[in-house]
Amino acid sequence: MTTRHLYLARHGAADAFGELTRIGHRQADLLGERLAGVPVDAVWHSPLSRAAASAHELARHLPNVPVTEAAELVDHVPYVPSAAETPPSWAGFFDGYDDTEAASGQRLAEALVARFAKVPDTTAKGTRPDTHEVLVTHAYQIAWLVRHALDAPPSRWLGLNSANTALTVIEYRTGLPPTIVMFNDMSHLPPDLRWTGFPEGMRP
Repeated sequence: MTTRHLYLARHGAADAFGELTRIGHRQADLLGERLAGVPVDAVWHSPLSRAAASAHELARHLPNVPVTEAAELVDHVPYVPSAAETPPSWAGFFDGYDDTEAASGQRLAEALVARFAKVPDTTAKGTRPDTHEVLVTHAYQIAWLVRHALDAPPSRWLGLNSANTALTVIEYRTGLPPTIVMFNDMSHLPPDLRWTGFPEGMRP
């Protein structure tokens, strides 16, 4: 059976200008340590600097693994829900999104799924039956891929938050629905580095 293993991670903590902070570098380094035991084939990252820096930081633990930018991983709103689909806590968040912006975001979301949320193509020369790929991206993109894996309504990406460098793993197998192995796991981070980038509140 052919399996594609996707290791999804939000970038490390960043400053107001979108640059990785000292904490963000440390978080990405620890994620790299965790992934060092995985036979990673490729690291893909968003074009934004905080994701690119996180990818290169963690890749120090993955010798000879290619690190490549993927435009589909850029930070964007994947789906603008209708008023009836929008929870009260999100009221006002989508004000100002016009039809053109919403359509552009949805096209990017569809491209993200088309490129990564599928079983690997084993017809290509030299391709192994199983692939292991790390995607360093943003909270909304992880939420969208999780929503897709669950075959949930489009608006259910709302509220699926990911902390900085938390790990989500999805597997795609031939002839089977996607499997979510873990979501938002931070066990590689010490307590003082967990939950950054996550909405405030009491966390276990």
